[in-house]
Amino acid sequence: MVARTSIAVGALVRDGLVLLVHRHPSRRWYPDCWDLVGGHVESGELPHQAVSRECLEEVGVQVYDPVPIPMTISDPNLNMHAFLVTRWDGEPVNAAPDEHDDLRWFRPSDLVDLKLAHSGSLPSILHALQVATD
Repeated sequence: MVARTSIAVGALVRDGLVLLVHRHPSRRWYPDCWDLVGGHVESGELPHQAVSRECLEEVGVQVYDPVPIPMTISDPNLNMHAFLVTRWDGEPVNAAPDEHDDLRWFRPSDLVDLKLAHSGSLPSILHALQVATD
């Protein structure tokens, strides 16, 4: 049996918008598509620690109090840990240009037509946006 890869992602939400990063076309996995900020959970690391580290590494922000949210994806090799993030220090920038070639804030209505890394994650992202604005 193949070990599942643990991934931690954060839905950074501000003013009803969610931040997505565009994965560089040269990426081996899920190239040329939009995704939440995140990456691998390293050995000895908890998922909430991983999402905090990834947000700092990829978009240069220090996050506070990431809240677990359900996220369904279709890749059976991934163990996805998703978090809603509404508090952070700093302004997000592309701090990992080798991984991403763009980052942008999106309204919920913008998400439907995007090529997402995990198309099945759209309902979870929309739910996170709704929770954050309630």
